[in-house]
Parts: sequence; C-alpha cells; structure tokens
Amino acid sequence: MSVNSMRLLPWATSDGRPCYLIGGGTGYVSRVADNMEGVQLAMAEDLLDHAADLFADDRATAPQMRFLAGRLAESLRDVHRIAESRGARLPAPEHTRAADRE
Repeated sequence: MSVNSMRLLPWATSDGRPCYLIGGGTGYVSRVADNMEGVQLAMAEDLLDHAADLFADDRATAPQMRFLAGRLAESLRDVHRIAESRGARLPAPEHTRAADRE
C-alpha cells in the first residue's frame, strides 16, 4: 500500500495517536475530514485575529495571555496536521519519479 493511499485525518484517537483513512478519498469520511480541516483553518484565522487584538491591548492580563498561548498551540498542532496530511498526498516531483524508475 502506498503512502498516497493513506490520509492523515484531522483528528486523533482518545490517547493522542494519529488516525488514518485508507482509500481513494472520495467517501463520507473524506468529506467529513475536508469539512473539519476547513473549520480548523477558519478557527486558526479567527484566533490569530484575536491574538492581534489582545496583543494591542495594554490591559491584557497574564492569565489571558496564558489562555491565548494554549489555544494558539492547539491551533498550530491542528494546522500542522493538515499541512502534513495534504503534503503527503501530493504527487512526487517528476525528478523523484524518474530516479525511482532507474
């Protein structure tokens, strides 16, 4: 089974292990994963806007900053998983495929 036939899903198991989908990527679970990735990316954008506002506010407290840092870390983990998943599904560059045939 090739790596391209496995998709890293945008969620993990209850104990934090990655979840994968095997197949062509056109079924129900793929659509749910696509939707969830969209939600996660939109949430990351909203969180960045909130962070900019909070950093601009001279009255932001240490607990607010700690809370923001935690949410930013969670969001970065989600966005990293999306990038890893999408990158793994890209076709290999032509020069790599040519080298494999030799």
